[in-house]
Amino acid sequence: MLQALILASALAGPVEGGAWRGGAFAPTALAGPVGAGTRSDLGPALARIAASVDGTLGAAIVVVETGEHASVNGGGHFPMQSVYKAPIAMAVLQQVDDGRLSLDAPVRVEASDLVPAGLHSPLRDAHPQGGVDVPLREVLRLAVEESDGTASDVLLRVIGGCARVQAFLATLGIDKIRIATTEAEIGRDHSRQYQSWATPDEAARWLVLLQHGKGLKPSSRDLLLGWMRATRTFPTRLRGLLPADAAVAHKTGSSGQEEGIAAATNDIGLVTLPDGRHLAIAVFLRDAKADDAARDAAIARVARAAWDHAIAGHTGR
Repeated sequence: MLQALILASALAGPVEGGAWRGGAFAPTALAGPVGAGTRSDLGPALARIAASVDGTLGAAIVVVETGEHASVNGGGHFPMQSVYKAPIAMAVLQQVDDGRLSLDAPVRVEASDLVPAGLHSPLRDAHPQGGVDVPLREVLRLAVEESDGTASDVLLRVIGGCARVQAFLATLGIDKIRIATTEAEIGRDHSRQYQSWATPDEAARWLVLLQHGKGLKPSSRDLLLGWMRATRTFPTRLRGLLPADAAVAHKTGSSGQEEGIAAATNDIGLVTLPDGRHLAIAVFLRDAKADDAARDAAIARVARAAWDHAIAGHTGR
C-alpha cells in the first residue's frame, strides 16, 4: 500500500520519523493527515488519480518546510521534455553567479541553433534566419518562461553541453535527473526524449533545494523563480484546480502525441500555501493514450489533492 513518507533534507536537518539517506527518500510509515506528522491518505489518493488516467503517472509532493512527502511511482523514470529547461537555466545562472557569464552579454544565435519546425520556439519564429544577438538574460527568460526550444539549446551550447549541466546537478547531490539530449535532437528523433529523464522524487527534491536557495545566489534564484511564476504554458495542469490567486512557480513539459500516444505530459513546481508554507509538486505522465484534457486534468487533480491535504493537516481538520 502506498504510504506517505517523510523527507529529511540534509540541508534542513533531520525530521522526526524519517531520514535522508544516499540522496533518496527514506520511507517512513506515518499515522495521520499530511502536515500532522503521521499517516496520510494522500498516498492512496494519488494512486486513485494514477489509476484513473490511461498512462503511467508518477507524482511526488513535499511540504518544503517540514519535509513531509507522499508519492506514487516516485522512483520511476519519466521523460522530462521541457521540464529540463529549468535545471539547465539554473546551471547557467550558477555560472553567472561565479562571474563566468554575464546576464547582459549578447549571445549570438545562428541559423544552426534554430530548432526544427514543429518545436515551440518564439525566438526562431522572430528570427527565422538566425544571425541575431540576444542578451543572455533574455535567452534564459525565453527558455523558462516561454519554454523556447531554441533558447534552451543555446543555453546548453553556452554552458558547454549536457555534461556541464549534469556536473552542476551533481554538486547539489542530484543524480536522478538526467539531461542527455538537446531539443533539436529530440525533434529529429522522437525516441531520444526518453534519454533525458527524471524521477518524480528527485524532481521534487530539486524543487526543495531551489526553494531553500541552494546552488544559486539570492538574485539568481529570484530570477529563476520569477520566470517560473510567469510561465505561460499549460495553466490547466498544476494551476488548473488551485485557487486563482495561488502563487505557482512551475515548468511544464510536453511531447505531443504520436500514433495516439503522448510520451510526456508533465508539470513540476512550487506552490505557496495560504499560511506561507510551500509545496514542491512534481507530476509526470508517460506514454498516455488519454486525450489532452484528461492528461492535464490528472495533473491538476494531484496538485489540488496536495493543496487540500496540506491545509487540512496543518489546521487539524
